[in-house]
Amino acid sequence: MEVKPVYNHTELGAIPEDWNVQTLNNISTISRLAGAEYTAVWQETPNGEIIALRGFNIGQGRIIERDLVHISNKLSLRLKRSRLCKGDVVYPCVGSIGNAVVIDEDSKYHIQQNIARITPYQNIVSSQYLAYYLMSALAAREVERFTSSSSQPSVLVGSLRQYRVPLPSTMGEQRAIAEALSNMDELLWGLDRLIAKKRDLKQAAMQQLLTGKTRLPGFAGEWEVKRLDALAEIRSGGTPSTSISKLWDGNIPWCTPTDITQLNGSKYLATTSRTISQEGLNNSSAEMIPSSSVVMTSRATIGECAINSVPVTTNQGFKNFVPFETTDVEFLYYLLQTQKQGFIRLCAGSTFLEIGKTQLAAYEVRPPVTKE
Repeated sequence: MEVKPVYNHTELGAIPEDWNVQTLNNISTISRLAGAEYTAVWQETPNGEIIALRGFNIGQGRIIERDLVHISNKLSLRLKRSRLCKGDVVYPCVGSIGNAVVIDEDSKYHIQQNIARITPYQNIVSSQYLAYYLMSALAAREVERFTSSSSQPSVLVGSLRQYRVPLPSTMGEQRAIAEALSNMDELLWGLDRLIAKKRDLKQAAMQQLLTGKTRLPGFAGEWEVKRLDALAEIRSGGTPSTSISKLWDGNIPWCTPTDITQLNGSKYLATTSRTISQEGLNNSSAEMIPSSSVVMTSRATIGECAINSVPVTTNQGFKNFVPFETTDVEFLYYLLQTQKQGFIRLCAGSTFLEIGKTQLAAYEVRPPVTKE
């Protein structure tokens, strides 16, 4: 007869009866680079032996090797509390809270400000298990216990020490859990790498096909240089007065750059987070953009595109392309995507990136002569 597992009810919910709940303070030592230490002696050394990790270098289970900073081994030894050893777990206390990495090599890494160094008691808790706990929804609930609803949440070391950790009683079970989760991570990272490779291949194919350097079977002849305003009517956007309520919450979709970035690479825009009324459209510089057009961000973030599958309006951070009858909207969408760096170069010298309607109208591209 099968024996059903027995669970105990704890402040974290039901856990197996042979598990227990410990505070992070009871199973590890936690330290952090003090502000006074940082400002008094910190000095970056481009060819230094030690990598000084910043918050954005701490990812989900791995170090993100972007814009790495180096310091000298001599300075790292002076700041022993923040010099990392094999088995330490690093955890950002500001910004990217919820990421964690286990250090797998002695004397190679250091932490800068706003990152906690957590040294697990190895006879009580596995470093890998603890890192996965810190990246879990359970730990996210602990974060909520100690942080406000500010746009830049932060965790104090004193609060971190009070995190409640559900702990299997044996190191063997902890390691088995960590290994199972690690295998899942390896699978996901492998898929990410494959997707990135396929995306690079697509970008290369777009560049070749959309410039005519590679021709599809059955097509020949020269492509013509044309201005963008010969391919589509370019329309701008606008924002109704936010102090007049009757201009808002109507039945006309109103697009902001966030609506585009939240598509996460999807081609089509069908809904927007906000709407305006007909009166809002009539009393602002917003213009109605018919369906099967291309909306493109033109301020701060340049060149993010989508094909709107319904009629929309946009705010002033857009330049929108209503294709002429001789222009295929799908081709126009991909063509605009390949011109992003060219659009950004037109903004060179300005402190706030923005591309104007006149600049875009005169921008030259080389499309096929015919639509079909």
